[in-house]
Amino acid sequence: MRIVRAKQILLLFTLFVCHWPAAAQPNAPTISRLDALRAQGYEALYNLDYNTARKYFQEMVQTAPDNPVGTECLATSIWIQQLNEQWELKGSLYSNKSYSEEGDKPDPQQATDFRSFIRQTKQLSQARLRHDPNDQEALYLLGAAEGLEAAYFAGIERKFMSALRSAQDSVEHHRALLKTAPNFHDAELTIGLYNFVVGDLPLPVKMLVSPMGVKGSKKRGLETLERVAREGHWARDLALVLLVDLYKREKRWSDSITAARDLVSRYPRNYLFKLQLADSLTHRTLSASSSAQADRVEVLNIFDSLISNGSKQNLANLYFRYAEALLLLGNSAGAVKQFQLVVYAPNTQPRLRMLSQLRLAQSLDLAGKRNEALSQYRVVLKSASNKQVQEEARRGLHEPYKQSRDQ
Repeated sequence: MRIVRAKQILLLFTLFVCHWPAAAQPNAPTISRLDALRAQGYEALYNLDYNTARKYFQEMVQTAPDNPVGTECLATSIWIQQLNEQWELKGSLYSNKSYSEEGDKPDPQQATDFRSFIRQTKQLSQARLRHDPNDQEALYLLGAAEGLEAAYFAGIERKFMSALRSAQDSVEHHRALLKTAPNFHDAELTIGLYNFVVGDLPLPVKMLVSPMGVKGSKKRGLETLERVAREGHWARDLALVLLVDLYKREKRWSDSITAARDLVSRYPRNYLFKLQLADSLTHRTLSASSSAQADRVEVLNIFDSLISNGSKQNLANLYFRYAEALLLLGNSAGAVKQFQLVVYAPNTQPRLRMLSQLRLAQSLDLAGKRNEALSQYRVVLKSASNKQVQEEARRGLHEPYKQSRDQ
């Protein structure tokens, strides 16, 4: 469905737009302390240490209670945590295939805290702009809060038109900022992503939203994000995160690999970045690349290292990702073993176990073990509550599973 795809693309925009860190205000008397806390907080956040990150961000609020930067960082940390925790329910990182339930809701306390931090950020930013309409940091943070609000509308409330309006407000504020501060490259992040997302919309959807002034270009969007990755300050790392995924959408595997390697080197404790690197390497092996054999070896080494050194909490997820990679590499027998580890592990989350049971059945089909696959599909139908999983299991009962190379 093309409209559905458009909503998914918009959701990708709003999921990512919330990540940007706040910009510095050079004349603020507490800037050195705020910058140090912010850097420490984002170092922890990008290494998946959410509690430590929020301790630093809370200290920012205590250090400068009238500065919206602290509450913006706190709101961003909550959303990033939600995004990363939802990630294990998806077919690949930030993919459209999520197997989510219609009734899925975020942690109630986190949702309350998120709304509170957004409200405080907007109120503090607007108060400063009333006092000084030329306050660049306040204008930037107002746009940041609107972007986070758009993310919430799309990702949680599924109000896509409301999300689009908030995203437009965010982009307009950052465009206004760039008119007075053209070298404020962090503000280009939202504009670049907005251009890419709108440029990637199906033609009927473009025609639908064009009267609202919604226009964009994928090429211009990528060029803008690449500039932020080169010349940005606080938003540089987020630009790289975005580019990894957008390069993959454009099948620019080598560029995606380069960006992922940069993130892995900066944040070695973030296993998600390593999985992104492995995913890009895996897909490059399928494109008849001259480095296919070396890429394949590196993928296997990445998973071997992650599984050997990973925490027990992440093992089931790592087994699942390894199995997915093995399927793409044509090793269905190896994938069967990994999916079985997920299914029978005692600490596997129910949703991941359900999805792994389905993928186990599909792997058995690919391995030529049709009878075992049929038995597993029946198990899935008896135990799975997810409609999409049930539909795929029924399809598997009628005909053997065939895998797409782009899956």
